[in-house]
Amino acid sequence: MPKLSIKDLILKDKKVLMRVDFNVPLNEDGSIADDTRIKAAIPSIQYVLNQGGALILMSHMGKPKNKDPKLSLAPCAKRLSELLKIPVLLAPDCIGPKVEKMAQDLNPRQILMLENLRYYEAEEKPEKDPSFAEKLSKLADLYVNDAFGTAHRKHSSTATIAKYFPNKAAFGFLMEKEINFLGMAIQNPKKPFYAIIGGAKISSKIGVITNLIDKVDALFIGGGMTYTFLKAKGLTIGESIFEEDKISDAKEIMKKCLDKKVKLFLAEDIVIADQYSNEAKTKIISTKENIPDHFQGMDIGPLTIKNWSAALKQAKTVFWNGPLGVFEFPNFSKGTNEIAKTLADLTEAITIVGGGDSLAAINNLKIGNKFSHLSTGGGASLEYIEFGHLPGIDALSNK
Repeated sequence: MPKLSIKDLILKDKKVLMRVDFNVPLNEDGSIADDTRIKAAIPSIQYVLNQGGALILMSHMGKPKNKDPKLSLAPCAKRLSELLKIPVLLAPDCIGPKVEKMAQDLNPRQILMLENLRYYEAEEKPEKDPSFAEKLSKLADLYVNDAFGTAHRKHSSTATIAKYFPNKAAFGFLMEKEINFLGMAIQNPKKPFYAIIGGAKISSKIGVITNLIDKVDALFIGGGMTYTFLKAKGLTIGESIFEEDKISDAKEIMKKCLDKKVKLFLAEDIVIADQYSNEAKTKIISTKENIPDHFQGMDIGPLTIKNWSAALKQAKTVFWNGPLGVFEFPNFSKGTNEIAKTLADLTEAITIVGGGDSLAAINNLKIGNKFSHLSTGGGASLEYIEFGHLPGIDALSNK
């Protein structure tokens, strides 16, 4: 059932409560390290203001213990104000009489930002205090969810709250864009469709990998997951990370790829190191060999980069989630960076990147404009591809 869009709402002289995802990375001094998520919400914010609505923004930031001032949304209010070139008021809290008064006094085309929702346990655990979502809902006439990055969570501000806005809960432009691109990858991808799945843990990605095998023509598996697969093939992997209880799942994935005639690309060579450090002593070995004791796999090797890049050039649609090595160490970021550059050069293909460190690599290389879609939600994009729907979207009003 299609959901209400922000464009279906009459916003003039209305108060609009909008869930955004301003959970941005911060520097040591509390300044914003990357404002991508704030910029991503601007089309919806601007639309409400242009239509003559008064806007109340809400978001979480990090995982605060109590009301940690280091995780205040003050830097986000300041940055948004700079980007829009208008004042953004910051409430002292997200609920309570003072906040209600500020919301009540808000004029059309003004913006109020609520303080960190996760200062209250009920944000993540709605069952602890069902009145939390209700108190938030009383601040406005309409609800818009533009926080795709949190749409996979059944939280007070992303799912519970929508019931207090019958026929008035809609998605914003960012959410719409995410659903359109990811929906296309699930339902109707241009073929050949390739998926690259990296990251440390196979356990969090088994569902999505299994689901993708039914849709893709080729699957590339990198990152820390590589070593669970190598172990499943009977090799010894030194000190590399792996998940003992997922070896049978890795075997099952390899078998399913074979049965479905989906080409599975695992690393052909890897960069190994004698310790988990950027300064470690390194070697490049073939994955036909065992990894020596006291060494661990850290990145895909040059042969893998070369062969994967050549194969990816055949793709018409690519979905990528997760780094292909220990990306946070510059000496082991080459695999991730080189594959990012390969995808950036695929001018004829639809390239979709699902959040997290893959996105950080693209931003560092300043090649974001060469991709069809950069998703603002790593976990949400994986769950959407796995299940085809998310709690934060399901909760919105039907058209």
